[in-house]
Amino acid sequence: MWKPSVTVAAVIERDGRFLLVEEETSEGVRFNQPAGHLDPHESLEQAVVRETLEETAHDFTPTALVGIYMSRYLSQRTGLDITYLSFTFCGEPGAQHDRPLDQGILRAVWMSYDELLSCKEKHRSPSVLERVDDYLAGKRTPLSFISTHSSVYEVAVNG
Repeated sequence: MWKPSVTVAAVIERDGRFLLVEEETSEGVRFNQPAGHLDPHESLEQAVVRETLEETAHDFTPTALVGIYMSRYLSQRTGLDITYLSFTFCGEPGAQHDRPLDQGILRAVWMSYDELLSCKEKHRSPSVLERVDDYLAGKRTPLSFISTHSSVYEVAVNG
């Protein structure tokens, strides 16, 4: 059965600049929002907080859902074909910690919108700019729109 890969992303703005990561990918060095896969036993909000910390060393407090984005990635190099369903949050940046970044992350960088536009060919996906544009357009859905049942947090016990 076909299933999309569920991911989360964070649009984080401070003083007119956006927090991005520069990362190694199979297609070369690319820019992306702090983002990653939903892990077992966590909510979407927990996933975006974790991914932001792992990729940027910044705390993040999500305040709203900017949008849900579905896109297809077809690697020209490997033939890999994946459909991503990405839940994108905006929120408040917190403290920056002295800790290593996730494997493959070269650096966390604050970029202006113009800087982001000037490197479109280096974006990990078309969603990078779309997420920021939607954020700047004021698209927001309250976090109360998202419900995570308590069963998600339960670890299965083999009998």
